[in-house]
Amino acid sequence: MSENVYIIGTGMLKFSRYLDRSIKSLAGEALATVLEDAGISLDHIEAAWFSNSLWGMFSGQHCIRGQVALSANGLDKIPVINVENGCAGGSTALHSAVTAVRAGLYHCALAIGAEKVYDQDREKVMRSFASGADVEVIEQLVNALNAQKKQAHRDAEQKGQDGKKGGHSSFMDLYAAGARMHMEKYGMTQRQLAAVASKSHCNSALNPLAQYTFPMTIDEVLADRAVSFPLTRAMCAPIGDGAAAAVICSEAFLKKRPNERAVRIRASVMQSGRLTGASDISRRTARKAYDMAGVGPEDINVAEIHDATVFGEIYQAEQLGFCPEGEGGVMAEQGKTALNGPIPLNPSGGLISRGHPIGASGLAQIHELVVQLRGEAGNRQVANPRIALAENGGGFIGMGEASMAIHILEK
Repeated sequence: MSENVYIIGTGMLKFSRYLDRSIKSLAGEALATVLEDAGISLDHIEAAWFSNSLWGMFSGQHCIRGQVALSANGLDKIPVINVENGCAGGSTALHSAVTAVRAGLYHCALAIGAEKVYDQDREKVMRSFASGADVEVIEQLVNALNAQKKQAHRDAEQKGQDGKKGGHSSFMDLYAAGARMHMEKYGMTQRQLAAVASKSHCNSALNPLAQYTFPMTIDEVLADRAVSFPLTRAMCAPIGDGAAAAVICSEAFLKKRPNERAVRIRASVMQSGRLTGASDISRRTARKAYDMAGVGPEDINVAEIHDATVFGEIYQAEQLGFCPEGEGGVMAEQGKTALNGPIPLNPSGGLISRGHPIGASGLAQIHELVVQLRGEAGNRQVANPRIALAENGGGFIGMGEASMAIHILEK
């Protein structure tokens, strides 16, 4: 890297359902929180990247979203770049800000994401998720994948059809199909999936900013309403709203304004998926990130990884090299990914129970890891972390994620 880049502040509000609040309001709260944490004022911010995916679909604000949201909160005149990259939007905003600061264009920049996903019209919410894939082929792909296992899991699939208005998103079917294939190939069990959900719910019970703050046992997860075999509701990320942000600065800026709580960004890498062949985006992105940071998976002390369903955590743990392929479920069942385990995963509760306001999720991961590296996580604090990793995937193309960002941070 040509120059060290640092995170000097993070902030987020509690993820929840905010029918009575606007994107402007959510972004404003995250902005005020991150500025306070960084110990700077609006005047120090030289450029901003604003992440949002659904504001246009839900409220008609298709263009200039960042300018609208940030100017309403006193941040204007500076360059504001609008980012939309599916579920990886927040981490894309961060990657873009890091790249600009590293290139010397700016000394202090803001990455911020805000999203309102919850709506009383559940069918509209579910339709919006399909836009994160090639809309011409997503329905056919889901149908084909489900047909492969329909006969073997007929009873379980029928249990998932409870007639609830709006059903579930097509992505849950894709994750479920992937989980079924993993079960068949490696022997992963539904109980191992439930072990991940239980761990994440217990973590989020210690996180006051999480959408869900109640613990769940493995048996409670298994007994929850079926969604798409082998996934139950407790194994899937909830719909909700929220905002999160980070302030990034150059080494020169940090020398002028010393901050003992600054966290160094050792790697910031983005990759895109491919249309044909097996998905390799996770391994490709991880390899580049590890090379940039000069570390390996064995050096990571804590990680936040993309878990729109619990299978996502198991799959990504394998792809990132935290365990051999096929052993992610065993690792979770043995407690190795718990707060006191050798590789704590999603100490915030992850998307599963911290929540998943799409444009804010990647920056919420960064917030958690910065808090962990600073030793400020309270009852969910991981023991003496020095190196942390965030993996955030977005959308779906071919047989895997359309986009992915990995950041490696150092205390």
